[in-house]
Amino acid sequence: MLKNDLISKSPVSKAMGIETLKQGRFGAVLSRAGVGKTSFLVQIALTQLLNDKKILHISLDESIEKINLRYTDAYTNLVDSIGYVDPQKALRLWEDINLNKVGISYNESTFDTKKIKDYLKSFKKADLVLPSTMVIDGLNFDKDVSGILEELENLNKEFSIFIWFSMKTHREEKLSRDGYPVQLDAHKEKFDKAIFLQPVENKIEAVILKDGDKTDQRYRLDPATMMIVEE
Repeated sequence: MLKNDLISKSPVSKAMGIETLKQGRFGAVLSRAGVGKTSFLVQIALTQLLNDKKILHISLDESIEKINLRYTDAYTNLVDSIGYVDPQKALRLWEDINLNKVGISYNESTFDTKKIKDYLKSFKKADLVLPSTMVIDGLNFDKDVSGILEELENLNKEFSIFIWFSMKTHREEKLSRDGYPVQLDAHKEKFDKAIFLQPVENKIEAVILKDGDKTDQRYRLDPATMMIVEE
């Protein structure tokens, strides 16, 4: 079955497994600018879509059009990774799972957790299945986001929605004693999962920082497709 084949090839399934992706409160994908945070977040969300879950993708940096393009590109890369696939089957599956994706574009001044809460409430009022995962891409963790995280933690509890964030790190910053970038270290108690992306030679190395007993496992990704390189 195509859906199962795609899930098994997903870099997220191989690095973190799909059964725990939405267990807990918060997860983070960390890297310097331009390394691949957003692309990996999209793969996380895409894996959830393939697993028949609804996702909510919120971006503070990109338009809805750019968000949608990222998902179609990620799906294409995943399909291509398993070899020949009947194009019509791939298209029908995409049209099916894409219905469970909602994208919302904000900027730093318009981002408001109360708006997100009202949106999630609208699912309940309409007796619709709630998204199981929310992606928030572009929140500035160089600023004090404690209040925002507290409000989002309340959303996690009220709506049982796991929240994945992008976290931008900086080359010159030293890691904490626990080996975390400072952006994560400041809020580490709230985060159940974290994966750090860093350039290594001509690949991207994905390092598991927090995920139960999988800590410090490492994987190599193709920077063009974000697929795991089999070595």
